[in-house]
Amino acid sequence: MLTFILRRLAFLVPMLLVVTFVIFALILLLPGDPVFAILGDAATPAQIAELRQKLHLDQPIIVQYLVWLKSVLTGDFGRSLRTSELVSDMLLTRIPVTVELSLLSLVVSCAVGIPAGVIAAVRRNQWPDLVFSTASLAGIAMPYFWTGILLMMLFSVHLRWLPPSGYIPLFQDPLMSLKLMIMPALTVGLPLSAVIMRQTRNSMVQVLSQDYIRTAEARGVSPMGVLFLHALRNALIPVVTVIGLQIGSLIGGSVVAETMFSLPGLGRMVIEGIFQRDFAPVQAAMLIIVIGVLLANLLTDLSYAVLDKRVKI
Repeated sequence: MLTFILRRLAFLVPMLLVVTFVIFALILLLPGDPVFAILGDAATPAQIAELRQKLHLDQPIIVQYLVWLKSVLTGDFGRSLRTSELVSDMLLTRIPVTVELSLLSLVVSCAVGIPAGVIAAVRRNQWPDLVFSTASLAGIAMPYFWTGILLMMLFSVHLRWLPPSGYIPLFQDPLMSLKLMIMPALTVGLPLSAVIMRQTRNSMVQVLSQDYIRTAEARGVSPMGVLFLHALRNALIPVVTVIGLQIGSLIGGSVVAETMFSLPGLGRMVIEGIFQRDFAPVQAAMLIIVIGVLLANLLTDLSYAVLDKRVKI
């Protein structure tokens, strides 16, 4: 397993270089000029030229990328052009927010999607299957922002159970922090749970029709034992694949949720940086997000060996 991990990590290096270069180039191609955004329209040509040279914007794009990459490898992500704050300090405060939201959303999606899929498969073509299948189609079709609006209207406006927005660090006030995270986690997790539910149902239906399931039943294994010890474990292998493929959607949903509920995470950092033409925070945040997605896919591959002992890595 160690050899597999090292091989995959080595493979991630060139992939990371390609992806970061594409992101770097796309950010530079965004409309607008960061120099004028900083200096304003009243800037003199000398001031403009000086700032362009300072930011290396007068160099070819490959040179700008190499300068940025060299700084990143030494731990220097630069400073925000707007606030002059160190980007590394901004990352230290924002990464925990996005990690907390992503983990809670993943827990919600699995806690809702997997049991619903199992029930729909066991009660195939009966009313539970119809209810959960219809709900999953609605969940897949519903955008993140619309889910967030509905949750906010229900829990904040009508029932007044939850605050509409804000963030408190988990270590400062755990109860209030989780209370503020309920709606953002549901906003991201519920649409993902619909995808997981459909895959779990389809996978369970296939597994329950296999010969080894009938053999276990003939040996006198209890229905719950057949379901959880024999069927579910094998059915989860394609479900894990789907979860790994949904990491990108999880990040996209986190961007929407952080913006809607005023969470100071990486997603909101990217949105604010794009609108303000503040390159350094956007590039750093996207780099962290890409690394997180690649590592999540690596963990997905490793989980196959845990679920299926026949898989050798």
